[in-house]
Amino acid sequence: MSKRNITGVKTGDTNAKKTKHWSLGLLESMKDSNSVVKSTDKLVVIRDKYPKAKIHYLVLPQDDITNIYKLNKAHINLLEEFGNIYKQLQEEETYSLKAGFHAVPSMFRLHMHIISKDMISPCLKTKIHWNSFTTAFFLPYEDVLKEIKLNGSVKKVSHEQHKALMATELQCNQCSYKPKNMPQLKEHLLSHS
Repeated sequence: MSKRNITGVKTGDTNAKKTKHWSLGLLESMKDSNSVVKSTDKLVVIRDKYPKAKIHYLVLPQDDITNIYKLNKAHINLLEEFGNIYKQLQEEETYSLKAGFHAVPSMFRLHMHIISKDMISPCLKTKIHWNSFTTAFFLPYEDVLKEIKLNGSVKKVSHEQHKALMATELQCNQCSYKPKNMPQLKEHLLSHS
């Protein structure tokens, strides 16, 4: 039986059609003019293809930096530019926004989420989707910048911490309501809009 490598090509299959693994999708989106919102010589802002709120952007560096754990003090200026883009988008949008990074990113290429706090979207389907933006799994931009400035790196979360954060009980991010399931939560969120 052949296996697929990260590019999606079956190993041992010389005639295989080369496909890209889904985790590399951000690289394609960075080149798609329909996805790009803003671009500088250092950054690209794209719309998330599967937004988890009314507003959901991703900020990516032009440089090939895999994830937040590859950042060090040499990247402080780059991170400050992430913050400048975040401020610009806050001024342009009517929704309340927050910015941050996932503690365990699922996509290759460093990316910062800029997302509205409403969390209303048909793409928000699972408890894991919810918890990835509403628990300590979502590392606020300001905290990541501060940690890089102080320590020169971001501390990784353990497998156990990751698992616990994803299993966190559902709770509205705007009040104390604790729904039993995602459909109840999604219906409740509409009361805040």
